[in-house]
Amino acid sequence: MKNLTLFLSAIIVLHTATAQTPNPTPITSGNPIFPGWYADPEAAVFDNAYWVYPTYSDKYDKQVFFDAFSSPDLIHWTKHPHILDTASIHWAHRAMWAPAITCLAHPPSGSPKYFLFFAANDIQNDSSVGGIGVAVADKPEGPYKDYLGKPLIDKFHNGAQPIDQAVFHDKDGQYYMIYGGWGHCNIARLKPDFTGFEPFPDGTTFKEITPKGYVEGPWMFSRNGKYYFMWSEGGWGGPDYSVAYAMADTPTGPFQRIGKILQQDTAVATGAGHHSVIHIPGTDDYYIVYHRRPLGETDANHRVTCIDHMVFNPDGLIRPVTITKEGVTARPLH
Repeated sequence: MKNLTLFLSAIIVLHTATAQTPNPTPITSGNPIFPGWYADPEAAVFDNAYWVYPTYSDKYDKQVFFDAFSSPDLIHWTKHPHILDTASIHWAHRAMWAPAITCLAHPPSGSPKYFLFFAANDIQNDSSVGGIGVAVADKPEGPYKDYLGKPLIDKFHNGAQPIDQAVFHDKDGQYYMIYGGWGHCNIARLKPDFTGFEPFPDGTTFKEITPKGYVEGPWMFSRNGKYYFMWSEGGWGGPDYSVAYAMADTPTGPFQRIGKILQQDTAVATGAGHHSVIHIPGTDDYYIVYHRRPLGETDANHRVTCIDHMVFNPDGLIRPVTITKEGVTARPLH
């Protein structure tokens, strides 16, 4: 009887302890996902890691380098400092902005090469030195070196300032560059070796695809046979900065604006915009990586990099994104 009593007491104690122990809180990334003032984040997946390449958010004359960040799970991030700076780009001296990254898996050399496209110098006219350049490395973390020794695009075409480039790899193997500031956006077909551009069948090299409301920060991806073209609206230094999108059957459009899907929440953060998208290979899981300004911050350059889920309706439209303080839960790639 004594042993039975002890056994029953132990069961009661165990049950009580279990009942009082709360369920563990899932680990989340938190927003921002890493410390520091960073904007215009370019997100990518290489092998079994997530990568983010942002603009260093400071005054133009201090924007002379890029850092990168990698993670196995969207939670734990490693900083890779100064993967590229103006010491490696003789024609760039300030305002290094909005990097875009792509991997050429089968270049003529046979080994994968990583190409980092970037804007520099914030040129205001065709006689200024600067524009969109490209650097190359053997690894995602670099170090990167100048690929051409000069800008890839150094002129205004169709009124588009040569900044904010994105590179889209279509299912037919074609690489496109989508870029442009000052309220104009162009699309162009990159040569296979990324040394320049090939004209479209109609002879046009820089084709304008500017939708209503476009300001800067383009991004493109395809899903279920549709091309999603996204961009930033409003002023980058203000609370109205936001992201809108359009859909079309081809990468050249025509694109008709559908609506905003990312904007500030005055209870969370302000000025949410200039984004990129992560698609988990083999799934229908999407994440939006973007910058925003913490509440109470008034300095235009005080921007941080954040991540939240991006979800689609059954008809393919993108649901408005809920910006959060928590971010996302762990999502290992293997």
